Amino acid sequence: MRNLLIAVAVACIAFSSAVARDAKEDVNTALTSFHTAASKADWDTYFGLLTEDSVFMGTDASERWSKAEFKSYASKTRGWTYTKENRFIYIAADGNTAWFDEILNNEKYGTSRGTGVLIRTNDGWKIIQYNLTFPIPNDLAAGITQEIQTFEARQKVNP
Repeated sequence: MRNLLIAVAVACIAFSSAVARDAKEDVNTALTSFHTAASKADWDTYFGLLTEDSVFMGTDASERWSKAEFKSYASKTRGWTYTKENRFIYIAADGNTAWFDEILNNEKYGTSRGTGVLIRTNDGWKIIQYNLTFPIPNDLAAGITQEIQTFEARQKVNP
């Protein structure tokens, strides 16, 4: 009986690992498709990978867009290309939520970081939150953050 319980436990662990591995692959595919669609301005695919209640946070502090707001903005562009340098994906124990962080490269802006959350839906993995940032090297942070503070102060004076 003890051997049977051990065998069942090992089988459950192996199955759980395989399910998590498959989920990570599916999330990775969804995120890659998301970036590929943006580079082609394929907005049907791009926005099809977002939940209806998703939020996209851009690099500017004012950029906290609902799906509809972001879709309106994006539809006026030719798209943008961010190439994945590396990506880390994590799956919640229930297998229905994933979060990630990725380092991206863009021809105009250089290095950026994307982070976010996906949920498993009946239509596959969908992004519910995406956050794009420019990571600032520590040695440059004081100067750049001072420039941002100066800029924000000017905006308050000259709205």
